[in-house]
Amino acid sequence: MACFASLAFAAYLAKWVLSKDEGTADMQEVSDAIREGADGFFATQYNLIGKLAGVLAIVIYLIYSARALTKEQVDAGIGQQTFAILTTFSFCTGALASAASGYVGMWVSVRANVRVAGAARRSAREALVVATRAGGFAAIVVVAMTVLGVSVLFTFYSFLFGVGRAGGTSINEMPLMLVGYGFGASFVALFAQLGGGIYTKAADVGADLVGKVEAGIPEDDPRNPAVVADLVGDNVGDCSARGADLFESIAAEVISAMILGATMAKKANIPDSTGFIMFPLVVHALDCLVSAAGIMSVGERPSLNPNGGRKEDPYEVLKGGYAVAMGLSVVGFGIATRVMLYVDDAPSAWFHFFGCGMIGTASAYAFVFIAQYYTDYKYPPVRVIAEASTTGHGTNIIAGVGVGMESTAAPVLCISAAIISAYWFGQTSGLTDKSTGEPTGGLFGTAVATMGMLSTAAYVLTMDVFGPIADNAGGIVEMSDQPESVRECTDALDAVGNTTKATTKGYAIGSAALASFLLFSAYMDEVEAFTGKPFKQVDIAVPEVFVAGLLGSMIVYLFTAFACTAVGRSAQEVVTEVRRQFAERPGIMSREEKPDYGRCVSIVAQSALREMIKPGVLAVGGPVAVGVVFRLIGRATGQELLGARAVAGMLMFATVAGILMALFLNTAGGAWDNAKKYVETGAHGGKNSEAHKAAVTGDTVGDPFKDTAGPSIHVLIKMLATITLVMAPMFLD
Repeated sequence: MACFASLAFAAYLAKWVLSKDEGTADMQEVSDAIREGADGFFATQYNLIGKLAGVLAIVIYLIYSARALTKEQVDAGIGQQTFAILTTFSFCTGALASAASGYVGMWVSVRANVRVAGAARRSAREALVVATRAGGFAAIVVVAMTVLGVSVLFTFYSFLFGVGRAGGTSINEMPLMLVGYGFGASFVALFAQLGGGIYTKAADVGADLVGKVEAGIPEDDPRNPAVVADLVGDNVGDCSARGADLFESIAAEVISAMILGATMAKKANIPDSTGFIMFPLVVHALDCLVSAAGIMSVGERPSLNPNGGRKEDPYEVLKGGYAVAMGLSVVGFGIATRVMLYVDDAPSAWFHFFGCGMIGTASAYAFVFIAQYYTDYKYPPVRVIAEASTTGHGTNIIAGVGVGMESTAAPVLCISAAIISAYWFGQTSGLTDKSTGEPTGGLFGTAVATMGMLSTAAYVLTMDVFGPIADNAGGIVEMSDQPESVRECTDALDAVGNTTKATTKGYAIGSAALASFLLFSAYMDEVEAFTGKPFKQVDIAVPEVFVAGLLGSMIVYLFTAFACTAVGRSAQEVVTEVRRQFAERPGIMSREEKPDYGRCVSIVAQSALREMIKPGVLAVGGPVAVGVVFRLIGRATGQELLGARAVAGMLMFATVAGILMALFLNTAGGAWDNAKKYVETGAHGGKNSEAHKAAVTGDTVGDPFKDTAGPSIHVLIKMLATITLVMAPMFLD
């Protein structure tokens, strides 16, 4: 019911946003070009992703058709072919749902951008509310679809195997049937993020290098042939890809938490484990409701005398909505833990798990603040980069790299504290393994912490989608030659959007770190279930396991290199085309003729689709190759389960390297971007100064960091974990 109510609320938001006017005829002309380019790329990109997913589905079916089942599955009468078909079906369902989530994000953004631009002619507050509610539509739909998809699949499998009926399968076996769903979601999200990220940053870098740096024309100037491709990229790279990304994040966290909840309930001999298995779904159903309240708290009318009579800060308004969502989330989380996680044998366990959830919630808030501190020009780090721009391009780059590297420390400390404290709270819950008498709630405690961190995910995605919508609105205003006052309004929203995108990326990395830890634990449980042998620890002092760990770290760095190089190559094609048009058609600069926007859109689309294949194949093939090769080595040298242990080592090292790399790339890129925005406000000489040119260079360097490689890496580390869950049978003797 909560999911259907959330979808009805999303329909209301869509109707409200679409009821706003579309501005002037010039605005609509630009918006139509953006919509046409985004729809065309989306259809072509997802057609290719669909073909790749089809090939992988066949591989998954063949793997599971040739593997033995767990003892519990055999006892329950689940056939080998049945398990293979259902795992493949789960993969296809997850992939399809992830693709739909990506489309929802893009659908609303290409229709809301012109309406935000139109609202900016009247008031900054109205433009803010339109962008927020448009982002809220996408966010609520994505989260509700995630919960609904997992719930329907879980219910279908439970009915199919007679859960709850005499002689039926135990409910504890059902979460393992869903691992294909998470893998399908991860697969689509990775390619969507790669393709969209390469598209948007190739167009952006190409447009900036020739337009702002060489020709000296403003950002989003209609004379720039690459500007429409840049605006299209905001939709396919930020909105569409981020929708698929969040869908994948929640799906992976929910499924891994369900697996760990079922495992803990089985070990603790809890008579009815339904509450522990269904708890993640209830938390995210509540997420939709509390986030809806947060979205609606951002009203159409500003409060009286905001900020003591000073000009209203849009970011503070958005944070106010986040505070509303988070406050309601805490209350709902407490009620849910008491109702669903109460155990007679351990009456205080629910309170311990509530504490785990609050650790996750506090971590989410900490991540939002840390990301804001390093990327908002109200704080010192961004201003240090802006000041470094006064002495040249080189000092700007050095300062940005330094800020990015420094920014990894606080989030890592936060993640470390969250994992250890949540694990401790779970271990002291009073739940014990009935066969050994040892505490058994630690891993589930970390799962609950992840749920707490993602308990306001819909509102966080709202803030994220807000960014590209505001960016597009600014481009439409610039290209349609609106008054300077309107551009100032959209510039302010765009600067806030840069910060919200950076904060949500930091939030996503934190949740990815916790989710990867859960997936790693779920992988160890799955290996134990398939083999019937203990698989509790991984010894990295074993040479083969250590080497596999190095290979995992290498995958992260090689993937980053592939992604950044792809942007560079694609951007070179754009630069060449823009220079050609400026040289061959001098009437463009004098506004006597229009540029050929479609040519740049076509170049970037073709290049993005071509370039996303290599890093995507590395992400899918890397862990499989490691597991299979070391399995063969283990068979030759008599080392039992070496393939499974090597993959575990690879996951550990890749997760650590990936978290640090993603934090560095996202934060450095966001800081460079807002350093440029800060200079454009008039600091250090303002627009067209030498400091501004250096700041533009830093922003250009940071573009593939923050919008291509960085977001793709946090999807990558979850992808590596989910693919090992699905492909685990290949690594076992």
